[in-house]
Parts: sequence; structure tokens; C-alpha cells
Amino acid sequence: MRGAQRALCLLLVASASLAALYLHLWAPKGPPTVDLRRPRPERLPPPLPPPARAYPHVPFRLKEEVMEVQTPADRLLIVPANSPLEYPAQGVEVRPLQTVLVPGLSLQAPARNRYQVNLTASLGTLAVAAEVEGVALRGEGQAHLSLAAAHLDHLNRQLQFVTYTNTQFHPDTADIVQFSTDGHSAAFAIRIRHPPMPRLYGPGTASDGDGDRYNISALVTVATKTFLRYDKLRGLIASIRRFYPSVTIVVADDSQRPEPLSGPHLEHYLMPFGKGWFAGRNLAVSQVTTKYVLWVDDDFIFTPRTRLEKLVDVLERTSLDLVGGAVREITGYTTTYRQRLSVRGGGAGGDCLRTRPGFHHRLAGFPACVVTDGVVNFFLARTDKVRQVGFDPRLRRVAHLEFFIDGLGVLHVGSCEDVVVDHASKLALPWRRSEGERQYNRYRYPAARDDSLRLKQRLFFFKNRFKCMAGD
Repeated sequence: MRGAQRALCLLLVASASLAALYLHLWAPKGPPTVDLRRPRPERLPPPLPPPARAYPHVPFRLKEEVMEVQTPADRLLIVPANSPLEYPAQGVEVRPLQTVLVPGLSLQAPARNRYQVNLTASLGTLAVAAEVEGVALRGEGQAHLSLAAAHLDHLNRQLQFVTYTNTQFHPDTADIVQFSTDGHSAAFAIRIRHPPMPRLYGPGTASDGDGDRYNISALVTVATKTFLRYDKLRGLIASIRRFYPSVTIVVADDSQRPEPLSGPHLEHYLMPFGKGWFAGRNLAVSQVTTKYVLWVDDDFIFTPRTRLEKLVDVLERTSLDLVGGAVREITGYTTTYRQRLSVRGGGAGGDCLRTRPGFHHRLAGFPACVVTDGVVNFFLARTDKVRQVGFDPRLRRVAHLEFFIDGLGVLHVGSCEDVVVDHASKLALPWRRSEGERQYNRYRYPAARDDSLRLKQRLFFFKNRFKCMAGD
């Protein structure tokens, strides 16, 4: 009897072990962790391949009037000679009305008596920066250039000196250059644009700031929009000053009877009464002069967990443009409002938007952070990126996710759950609410048939060319 019990126990233990192993092997894996940390910057961009990289035995005479060219910003890709033609697939860039050396051109053809290639541009002219003996040129300085030679090495040596000059001004476009030889043709793009101008911000010194590693006062401006709730706003300002006494706070205010706000590092901008939620955001962000802007609602409260240094660290060390935190309610419930947004083509009638809670993947190096598309109304962002997207001022009373929809394809968004701001209590008995609170609620929570909600829906579908919207 005891032997049978012992065998049964061993069987149960073995079954449990096998079940645990099965669950471990077949359990669904979570989203991966992706490293978005910035690579170590190079002191100088990599130069274009010099003309003398091949055919050193073929002499050439360099023209004195050829201007020196700068390195293209994009990485150069050369298409290997799968056909006899070799050419740059990307990475050739020229400023408007200037000249660039076209790298990577060559012909890899079998032996023949004569070799010829043709180049044709549409927004500029083609020429050579040096002349190679034994190569006949036709059309130099024009949109169509032909090169011919009896020796392939001489022709390829000459191709190393082909230049492109933009002649039709456009600040940001591309010229598609045709490249052909007997029985074969190809095309490649030359990007024409003014390089994006850098926006440099003074970082200050850590010793002058509020944190150990970053000078928050030099890097961050806190922006908010207020309407009638001065008691909540003053609570927000007092809590910010407790932890960041010298950070600049910008307040956009469209209250009917504005109350004065004063204090160091505080800017108070008045608007017409009821101008609106997104219009106020535009005004506040327009006055920011720091690298980053922190958006907060006027009824938030900073706590020891509202560590802006963590959010700054994420943006300084990754390619993200915006990173949200978490908002904690008085009940203890905390939300990050992470949203994944996707648009599917819907044909002539419009596209379809789908919203789903969650995130795409975790952020390497930051265990509490993920990458997503939309976050809660507490976020730190690159000021220039927020201005690039902007806030539609027609959305006056109810709007949030619209900003992130407008930012699709522009904003790279993250969310960190370990940076938390408190939400002031909204619990109040109706008979104890002030007239300002009652008026605020009438504007903040419009009735279902209110014109502002109908306008929001019409604008949402028309502006973004949506015909349908679905959410999980």
C-alpha cells in the first residue's frame, strides 16, 4: 500500500514539473526591449569616397574653379553593379543652386571596342571636376552629359569626377538623374535642400540647477492652461516651487475675470474669455525658450515622485521627442493613458483610425519606460517638436488625443511610469462648490448635444480625412 502511495506521489511531482516546464516554454512573451539610446556622436561626418579610390594609374588634371563640397548628411549607399551600372542609391545631397561631386558612378561592362554612358538631370546641370585623357565629353555644363572612351578604366576614372549643379531653386526637393549605357538604364536621386538649421540651447551647469545631473531651470519650462480655477493653480505653483524654486512657469489664462498672479520666474498671459483649451496650449508653448517644455494641468500637485530629472534623462539619452509620466488620483489609482494609434488606408472615402491601450516595446536602459503613441496630460517634450505639431485652436473645450493624432509621423513618444504627479481631488459636495467651480464644470463637461462636441467630431473626421474610428 505504501509503495503504491509513493509511486502516486512521484507521478504527481513529475506531472507538476512537466506542466511548469510547458508553461515556461509556451507562455506568451511580452513586447521586446528596443535600444533607442543615442550612439556616440562623431566629431565630423564621414567624408565621401575620394576620386582616387580606384584606377590610380590613370592620370587626370584637376580644374581650378571646382568648388569644395560638403559631406551629405545622409549615409551614402552605392548600388553594386548587378547591372553594368553602379551608382549611389541614397546619400547624395546638395544645397540649392550649389554643386556637389556625385560619388559611386562606374560601369562594369565586358570588353568591347568603345564604352559610353549617359547622364540626364532635370533640375540642374552635369559637368566634370577633372578631365581624364582619352575620354570624350559631350554636353558638359548642360542637363545631358555623355562620356565615351576606348578604355573602361579611363571612363570609370572620369566618372569619379562627375559633378551636379542645381540650377532650379527649391528649398527642399530632389532631382532624379537618369544613368544609362547600351541596353541598361537606372535612376538615382540627388537631394536638394537647405540642411536643417541647428537649434542650440544653453544647458547651464548642474551646480546652478535644482538637480544633481541636469540644470532643470535651464532646460525645462513648465507650461499650463488655466480657466477659473485659481485655487487649484496656486496649489500647483506652490508644489512646483517646493521642488524646483527657479524653474520658469508659463500660464495661459482665458478666465472671464482674471486674478493677478505674481512671483519669481512666473509668466501670466491673458487671453479673450473662453478662447479655449488648445489655443491656450499654443500660447503657453509659444513663450517657452528652453529646450524642453513640461505640460501639466492646472490641478496637478508635484510630490517627491515628480522627478523631472528622470524625464530629462530619457530625452537626453534617446531619440524620443516626448515622454509622459503618470498621474495619481486621490483614490490611489494611477494612469499613464498609453495609447497605440494606427491608421489604415480606406480608399477614396477616407482612412480609418484605430486606438488601442498599451505600448509597442520597452525602452532599453530605462526599465520603467516604454514606447507608445499617446500619453496622459503630463509630459516632457522637445519644445521645437511640440511647436511643429501644434494644437488646433478650433478645439476649445474637449480635446487630448487629437494632438497625438496630429503628431503621427512626427513625434516619437515614450512613457515612464516611475515619474508621478498627483491630481488634486475633484470630490466635492454639490452645495459646497463655489460659483467658479460650477461655471468651470459647465464649460469642462458640456452636454451630449453641445455644439462644441459636434464641432469636435466634424473637425476630427474632416481634417484628418477619416471615415471611421475604432478602439479597444
